[in-house]
Amino acid sequence: MYEPRLISGRREDVPHKARGPGADAVAHPLPWLASVAVAFTLVQLAVVVPGLGLGWDETVYVSQVSPQAPAAFFSAPRARGISFLVAPVAALTTSTLALRVCLALLAGCGLFGALWVWRRLLPAPALGVAGALFASLWVTLFYGPQAMPNLWVAYGALAAVGCFLRAARDPSDRRALIGLGGGVALAALMRPTDALWLALPLAVAVLLVRARRRLLPVMVLAAGLALGWAEWIIEAYVRYDGLLARLRRASEIQGRLGGYFAVDDHVRALGGRTLCRPCDVPWRYPATALWFFALPLLVAGGVWAGVRARRRAELVLATVAGLCLAAPYLFTVGYAAPRFLLPAYALLSLPVAYCLLLLWRARTRWRPAAVGLLAIAAAGHLAVQYRVLDGVADRVRADTATHTRIAAELRTLGVRPPCVVTGEEAVRVAFRTGCASRQPGGHDASITSDALAAAALRHPVVVLLSGERRPPSYARLWRVHRLPELGQRAGYRAYVSPERRSR
Repeated sequence: MYEPRLISGRREDVPHKARGPGADAVAHPLPWLASVAVAFTLVQLAVVVPGLGLGWDETVYVSQVSPQAPAAFFSAPRARGISFLVAPVAALTTSTLALRVCLALLAGCGLFGALWVWRRLLPAPALGVAGALFASLWVTLFYGPQAMPNLWVAYGALAAVGCFLRAARDPSDRRALIGLGGGVALAALMRPTDALWLALPLAVAVLLVRARRRLLPVMVLAAGLALGWAEWIIEAYVRYDGLLARLRRASEIQGRLGGYFAVDDHVRALGGRTLCRPCDVPWRYPATALWFFALPLLVAGGVWAGVRARRRAELVLATVAGLCLAAPYLFTVGYAAPRFLLPAYALLSLPVAYCLLLLWRARTRWRPAAVGLLAIAAAGHLAVQYRVLDGVADRVRADTATHTRIAAELRTLGVRPPCVVTGEEAVRVAFRTGCASRQPGGHDASITSDALAAAALRHPVVVLLSGERRPPSYARLWRVHRLPELGQRAGYRAYVSPERRSR
């Protein structure tokens, strides 16, 4: 049996014995990938989905297409890809549970599809292990059923890199070309800047393809970016006076992008923080980041094994693309959220899996000890990931219950559509109450204080505050209502406009 080298212009026959981990296996990829995808979906449905309400970002995305409440303010860095994804479900039902179930099923299918692209590039066991590694991370499981874009960028990146390799080997492979354009377009539609970092290594890799084979991949890559970026760029000129103005505003909202060293922030965030901003918290749970520190060594080992087994193109490109997607979040953003690195983790799982299979199959006298250590490490890793996942999900469920109680109390006070909620946690409370969320200041400034005061003469307006914060001047004579404490917000209260306080 022989295998052609992928990127070189000629077909170089490689002996079967040099193909590396899993080369002697004739396993079909379908059972491996289907098993991982089904397990991934079932864990989401069992552990994450029950009782999990919409988060703040999710509410913004879902409100754009849901009839439940007016659309929340859509800030400059956001893209509407995830809103498009949930639109069919939101049009049929306002049930958060139904949305979660649909997204969990889609996430399982997306994992299967993104890895299926690689079935002709890497052995089935390597793909199965890569999928299991990626799917077992608490951040992957937590965001699988959520209306957030990062996991879908990961799927788009994984599919695009695999399809690029297939198209480079065989330019007549139309499915690979379509997959390349579709993967890049998906990433661009979900997070436009991530797509740029994905396209960069692919554009450089085109130079390694024989000249007569370069045209189609380049055209498809450009078409995918254009298709995915189109809506975001058009909106930039409609709402922000141009693309550069939108990019500047997006940078301001994200704390002004520049030179930062945020690796330590991401390490601390792995302890269960969905957003670490500012990330000046102590590092209390080092065990949650052990795999993160092992990642560079395992990736290097996988690339080395791939080079020896003549799979250099596949594993090197996956590694470089993964590092490119991680770089802006590690070195240009001054805060951390574990979901930012999901696309990088998806691609780097391939060389890691190849390295682990090499260790597993190593024919040495140390093999029993190595296998035992790998099994112990895997069990410990899964236990830590489950513990963090369970803790994060429980915190979000507690917030969900509190938001639901707050919305119910506001309704008993006569707050019903049309209505406006402003202040702290206005986005989630407003959506649950069926109101519009508007802020007179900050990044989401969408109304003035005078306009809020005028709105209170027509319909209910609610100002949410916590602690010792004083209400704005127009609300100081409004009746105050104590609300359930939300997270660390003590003294949570609502100021309700008197005209519609009770009905």
